[in-house]
Amino acid sequence: MSNMIIFKRTIEAHIVSRLFKGKAILLFGPRQAGKTTLSKKLLEPFGDAGGYFNCELAAVRKHFVLGEPERLSELVAGKKIAVFDEAQTIEDIGAILKAFIDADTGVQVIATGSSSFDLANRINEPLTGRVFEFILYPLSLEEMRQALPDFALADLYECLRTGSYPGVVAARETALKEDVLKNLATNYLYKDVFTFESIRNPRVFEQLVKLLALQIGSLVSVNELSRELGIARATVEKYLRLLEQSYVIKVVRAFSRNPRNEIKKAFKVYFIDVGVRNAVIDNVAHIEARDDRGYIFENFFVIERTKQAAADPFGPGIFFWRNRKGAEVDVVEESQGAIIAYECKWGAGDASASLATFRKAYPNAETTIATPETVLHE
Repeated sequence: MSNMIIFKRTIEAHIVSRLFKGKAILLFGPRQAGKTTLSKKLLEPFGDAGGYFNCELAAVRKHFVLGEPERLSELVAGKKIAVFDEAQTIEDIGAILKAFIDADTGVQVIATGSSSFDLANRINEPLTGRVFEFILYPLSLEEMRQALPDFALADLYECLRTGSYPGVVAARETALKEDVLKNLATNYLYKDVFTFESIRNPRVFEQLVKLLALQIGSLVSVNELSRELGIARATVEKYLRLLEQSYVIKVVRAFSRNPRNEIKKAFKVYFIDVGVRNAVIDNVAHIEARDDRGYIFENFFVIERTKQAAADPFGPGIFFWRNRKGAEVDVVEESQGAIIAYECKWGAGDASASLATFRKAYPNAETTIATPETVLHE
């Protein structure tokens, strides 16, 4: 039955609308989020004029040579559209694609990457102006609801426990879900980072990920992490950047229009998938029995808003807010001057004092309280 579930991805229509507009399509997102499935679906209408090429295969890789775009032209001969899957595994992929696009072959390129191409680029050769970029995250609530019409609060609680990767959601039995999640968290999570970066001490790197997983929703102190792990501050910053480039974490920065009263430089770290976060700390206990359920829901909500923003070409910026007296709002979205603030609560309760403080500072802002129930029914 698990193979019968078809997930319709929101960004598919956006990508289709950008095909054959003279630019390559870059489809980024974490491993196992469904990029291969989606890119093959995009090829279907083209039949034999569509080509799928897995860049992890040696027979494909040999065509990607810096300074020799004609080698790539040989690979896609006779094709109208070509998918280069896992393109981040090719060193200097940005420069190679740039030369191919500039050669104006008329072939629509879709290149997927489970990490930012910055990781694979040894020379600084941006693709700016030559591409449309999209990010495919694990499933959004709306995508799950469309695929599972009976989706209820119990299903949302299960997502808060095991996450929303397609393979995990499609596995309807608990033991299978946990197996798929564990495999994801152990075999795929850091693959690109370890491939491209000389991480001298993988154990420390993994300890950092665990420390971050234990402090979702809290302000992150680079100095504190540096002391705790016994590594340089610059190394912590580099690792954070790599984790973000590999779509393991999302760094959320502070929203501030009044630096005297509000903190501006602090940031928080959330995991792109709460199931992966729970697997990292080795705790996939039922959500209602957990002390950290409020933080897990906050992480889920921040990433849910991130997924919605990614589906909109003019999606809002996502921040948190905190003033110097300690009042804090979990999510602040800003889009073309409009501000919406969300406070995450596990249960429906009193109005948030922090939201009231935020409204005083930003009287034109819209404010709302998010709970699992309101998120489920919005």
